[in-house]
Amino acid sequence: MASCSSLLSEDQFQCSICLDVFTDPVSIPCGHNFCKACITKYWDNCDLCQCPMCKMTFDKRPDLYVNTFISEMAAQFRKSEPLKAAISPDLSPTKPEVSCDICTGTKLKALKSCLVCLASYCETHLEPHQRVAALKKHKLIDPVENLEDRMCQKHDKLLELFCRKDQTFVCVMCMRTDHKTHGSITLEEAYEQRKTKLGQMMAEMNQMMEERSRKVQEFKLSVETSKTDAEREIADSVHVFTALVRSIERSQAELIEVIEEKQKAAEKQAEGLIKDLEQEITELKRRSTELEQLSHTEDHLHLLQSFPSLSTPPHTKDWSEISVHSGLSVGAVRRAVSQLEETLNKEMEKLPGVKLKRIQQYAVDVTLDPDTAHPDLILSEDGKQVRDGDIEQDLPDNPERFDRRVRVVGKQGFSSGRFYYEVQVEGKTKWDLGVVRESMNRKGEIPLSLNNGYWTVWLRNGDQYEALADPRVLLSLRQKPQKVGVFVDYEKGLVSFYDVEARSHIYSFTRCTFTEKLYPHFGPGLIHGGKNSAPLIITPVTH
Repeated sequence: MASCSSLLSEDQFQCSICLDVFTDPVSIPCGHNFCKACITKYWDNCDLCQCPMCKMTFDKRPDLYVNTFISEMAAQFRKSEPLKAAISPDLSPTKPEVSCDICTGTKLKALKSCLVCLASYCETHLEPHQRVAALKKHKLIDPVENLEDRMCQKHDKLLELFCRKDQTFVCVMCMRTDHKTHGSITLEEAYEQRKTKLGQMMAEMNQMMEERSRKVQEFKLSVETSKTDAEREIADSVHVFTALVRSIERSQAELIEVIEEKQKAAEKQAEGLIKDLEQEITELKRRSTELEQLSHTEDHLHLLQSFPSLSTPPHTKDWSEISVHSGLSVGAVRRAVSQLEETLNKEMEKLPGVKLKRIQQYAVDVTLDPDTAHPDLILSEDGKQVRDGDIEQDLPDNPERFDRRVRVVGKQGFSSGRFYYEVQVEGKTKWDLGVVRESMNRKGEIPLSLNNGYWTVWLRNGDQYEALADPRVLLSLRQKPQKVGVFVDYEKGLVSFYDVEARSHIYSFTRCTFTEKLYPHFGPGLIHGGKNSAPLIITPVTH
């Protein structure tokens, strides 16, 4: 059975630099293929690293690896040259050195081979085929060897047909006998079909190579991103642990100082008590000596006169309840450890994303309330998107609806606990986000302020971010947020805003006093001639 590789065309496996069949073929990121040595030499002699065919430029020279598939196909092509010549020798890229079959003595180089005569002719002996009418009808091709290989071994006829069923070359007699019901086409038709199929295969292979080249670039980019993230994480961890070590050393020094001070105080207390005790001991010894002496006297009058003064005990303290205390206990160590824990938590809070990841667990499902939306606003059916439609719609004037300010609030209200949601602001030049109290005034030109029940951050003029505190706070952000997270801790009186993608803190309203329900608040801003046409989108929170 003949394979499609037996009908290959050399130009399918030809390097565009050396114009020869591939040797160690390699693919570069744009998908084109070259001999490894050719493209290496080409880049060595060029200032820019680019593809010789499509001129795509690469920042750095790509790594080159031999394309196994093309290498094997090129090898098959070289092996299939004789068979390809049998099918369509006039399309063969090389002309073999074939001798004239008619010449005697020194044989001249054949100019053509005749498929009817099954002989090859030099220029002289080819002349009858160019002159005699009957010979002019013979099919001439570029000279080939072994013309007998083109003959059917069974019928001694020219192999000029291709059996579709058995996928083999046959003569006219074969198609009338053994291959009668198989169906056949000419060799030229078979060649064109196989060449078309080969072209499709090559296109598919090129597409597969391009897809894999893009995947390689994707993986390389992923590795670079991962490397950058790892370096940042290492730097952050070094910062945290350095601060922790310093805190430990400081706490240890403070604890040692406290212990030493308490020990000095205990020593000073003990010295005073010992001094008092020694004085009492001295006094007791003196009294004991006097009593001893008096007990040995035989002077009755002297003993009776001295006894009253000696019978009264000397003045002393009750030492049974007195002790020396250093004031030290495990409590001091516990307090030091507790301070270290607090320090560690504070340092961890400074790490990008750590705090945000912690509060994302309080994510809630927020949908927009169409009954509160200003008539100019257009809401999506799922209640997750809002934009300015620039045309006022005919809607009922509900008490809850904004009539002057182009804003809308969420359906869900919160009167306790913590909640968090995220809003995509990509592509916008103006927006305001935050929370509002339930009783805030929705009619008229009511300024966004704390006094009016708004805890809001906004964007104006495409790059001016402000927190609408009292007074307003101009925010300096390192990059333009594409998605903003809003977090509320009702009991702590906290409203915080985060750049979700940068995993960084934007601003916090602290020490707020909440006494009623809070609702998420959205202001997409006017469309401004299409410059601010992108919607605000409430997006799912991904941890």
